[in-house]
Amino acid sequence: MACLPHETTNKNNIPLQSADACSGMAGFKPLNPLTVTKRSSPSKYSKIDTRIPRRRERDLEKYVYSDDSDDESDYSSDASSPVSSRETSGSYSSNQPMLRRKSSTGSQRPAYSRYRLPNRVMRYLCLALISTIVIFMLSLVRMSVVSSRRVEAGDLGKRPPPPPEPWKSFTFLSRYYGGIRTLVPLSERQPEYPSAADELPASNETATIPVREIPSSKPFDAFEHQASESYLSEHAPVQECFLDLESTIRIPQLQYYQGRPSGFPDNVVGSYELLDLPEDICFERFGRLGPYGFGYSSKYGGTDTGEHGDTEGSGSVWVDNSELGFNQVDYRKVNWGAAQKKCYEANIARFRPQSPLADLPTTFSVLGQDIDRTEKQDAHPRSILDARANTTLTEKYLPRTAVVVRVWDDFAYREEDILNLRAMISELSLSSGGEYDVHLLVQVKDESRHPIWADPETYQQHLAECVPDEFRDIATLWSETQMLMLYQGIFDTFTRGLPVHGPYRGLQMAMQHFAQRHPEYDFFWHWEIDIRYTGHYYNLFSQVESWAKKQPRKGLWERSGRFYVPSVHGSWEDFKQMVRVQTEMGTENAEDMWSGIKGAKVQPKGDKPIWGPERPQDPEDWFEVEHDPKPVGSYDRDKYAWGVGEDADLITFNPLFDPEKTTWFLANDITGYNTTDGLPPRRAAIVTSSRMSKRLLRTMHRETAFKKHHAFSEMWAPTAALHHGYKAVYAPHPMFVDREWPTPYLAGVLNSGRNGATGGARTSVFGEREHNLLGMTWYYNAGFAPNLWKRWLGLKVNNEGGEEFELTVDEGRSGNGVNEMRGGEGRMCLPPMLLHPVKDVELPVERTREEEDVPESDPSA
Repeated sequence: MACLPHETTNKNNIPLQSADACSGMAGFKPLNPLTVTKRSSPSKYSKIDTRIPRRRERDLEKYVYSDDSDDESDYSSDASSPVSSRETSGSYSSNQPMLRRKSSTGSQRPAYSRYRLPNRVMRYLCLALISTIVIFMLSLVRMSVVSSRRVEAGDLGKRPPPPPEPWKSFTFLSRYYGGIRTLVPLSERQPEYPSAADELPASNETATIPVREIPSSKPFDAFEHQASESYLSEHAPVQECFLDLESTIRIPQLQYYQGRPSGFPDNVVGSYELLDLPEDICFERFGRLGPYGFGYSSKYGGTDTGEHGDTEGSGSVWVDNSELGFNQVDYRKVNWGAAQKKCYEANIARFRPQSPLADLPTTFSVLGQDIDRTEKQDAHPRSILDARANTTLTEKYLPRTAVVVRVWDDFAYREEDILNLRAMISELSLSSGGEYDVHLLVQVKDESRHPIWADPETYQQHLAECVPDEFRDIATLWSETQMLMLYQGIFDTFTRGLPVHGPYRGLQMAMQHFAQRHPEYDFFWHWEIDIRYTGHYYNLFSQVESWAKKQPRKGLWERSGRFYVPSVHGSWEDFKQMVRVQTEMGTENAEDMWSGIKGAKVQPKGDKPIWGPERPQDPEDWFEVEHDPKPVGSYDRDKYAWGVGEDADLITFNPLFDPEKTTWFLANDITGYNTTDGLPPRRAAIVTSSRMSKRLLRTMHRETAFKKHHAFSEMWAPTAALHHGYKAVYAPHPMFVDREWPTPYLAGVLNSGRNGATGGARTSVFGEREHNLLGMTWYYNAGFAPNLWKRWLGLKVNNEGGEEFELTVDEGRSGNGVNEMRGGEGRMCLPPMLLHPVKDVELPVERTREEEDVPESDPSA
């Protein structure tokens, strides 16, 4: 129904429209008569009479739809502006609906249907949530700290056992343990391992191997070259040396057998032919150790050992042309220090003249101390002076070398250790005419108990207590405190919790100081007491040194960083060219997986060959580089000429690998250098036994003393040689393996580093993967080396071998495999090979009981 206008007038007779007139119109609200305002211009707002209360008006106008559904709540907000004079029928806001919207019955809800939690409850809930988060974070931190401490302590918790290493599934080789009754010439021998890829491996069945009579042994002559015309034209002749001061006890010779036991495996690493070592011979225990007291009683100067097992034919070792017909040396009367000194004096014409040293009461030296050179020469026999006088300018002086054997003061010298030391001194020093001197470098562990530096008497007393009489004069004591006094100011990282001056990390410090006290030597062999060699020591050392001298500098560091596996790499020339290609072009490796990812840091495949010194990044770390060797021409133009004929400053028996990026846990044990741009370039060779030149040891000594540079024992000498451009060589000596590895797989495992090398990548065999070397004959923890040596000595290992095995054939065994060998082939015979480590060998000792006065029994008892 339409709304009819209903007008009223005010006191001025102005017509007004009543609010009630439109009360029935849909969409409009009734207006309060008291709020009627005077019309004015459309452009101006009307004035509101503020004297009249407007609360009622707001309630009616803004909350008229409070009974409606929530869908219309947007149209009735408390935030609306106060009512103005424009809220009339003609100027009513367009935001207000013209018609009331009827809501459905189902959508209607009470106005106060929402429930709000009390503030106190909300506070408690928020506090509980925050507390839970804080406790969770603190638990994570604690678990991280506890886990780190467990890892540092080596407690990794209960984990499933790792899968077995692949090499443990390979078959054991058995023909290492063949005896001298099965010897065959090298030309007729079919090695059990390795075999060509296209041939079936030789059977390790021992049942069909013929057993022969023991052949005659022969004396081994390692000094045949000293009698040649070419040698005598350059050097003075060698004068014979003796074991006693009276020159009556001759040096006994080693005895060897021609050939090898049938089926004896070939070396898998290194080469006899390359180093010119004898390959077609073998040594059994009596021919190798019998000249030094093995096999006869201490009553005659022996060791009371070797009187067990197969002894047939062993007596030929002591047969000679003397009046007695045999030569069993009484070593109870031998003083090795006096013998070496007398030998040097007898051959003084062969060596460069040396000035007498200052008084050295705490170290052994063959040089005089209290008499001058002229008086010393006058004391020589006339023949020696004539030899010196007849030395022409064309004759060359021979270099002198010290073989320094490392040991400690509480070391137990067993019979087997004494035999080995006697062999080294006899073969290296006395038999060579004084070319080598053998020293013992003895560490004093407990200085508080043995204050050796207090006075000379205390020093000599402790020396007499810890070193056997026959070796006492060649021993030199040293201690950790002494090294700390000499090399102060070194920043110590305490790697593995050990001090840098100790025997583990700072062993080369003792060698550096020893070289400073002995300037009479040109080279120093750093040797370990637990190394054994089944051949002649002089033959090994001289051939290795001669081969290293012939090596050219071009590609030398790269070749020395790889194992040489002849059955895979072919000839040495093939190996050399392969290394060149790998260095220039690179090889596929595990790091190539990142090459296709944008932004990944991937090194170029090829490597820059080392040509001259490789300096540290910071020039401040360079030290006395003025006299370092300089390359002769460029790398590309060199025809493998530079370095040929140059004595090596460093010779090692394991590859010189790059420890960068490897998992070797001592790769970062280097101190004194600026590491802002990373660690300096470095190299390492596992097992510290090596030959170092006087120049290298002097450089190491001065860098440690003045620049505080130092590195782990197995890394310091190679790193110093790398920084100064000295000649460093890895000698690929023959190494044997105990299992039937596929040779390509073995070569891949050994040279699994960057670009076919042994180091430079996390896949290196040196580090977490060094377990692959446990079956080798040469490594710091090789398990095959001591087992092979003990079996060779006639001892039982893992209930195999021993006297019964050598003498009796066990028909109950099948003959297949190492644990089924029947035996009865006699004692083992091994070709010349290096073995390390060999520790704590207990030989059966059979001493004769001295007769005692037995009291007569009492007849009445």
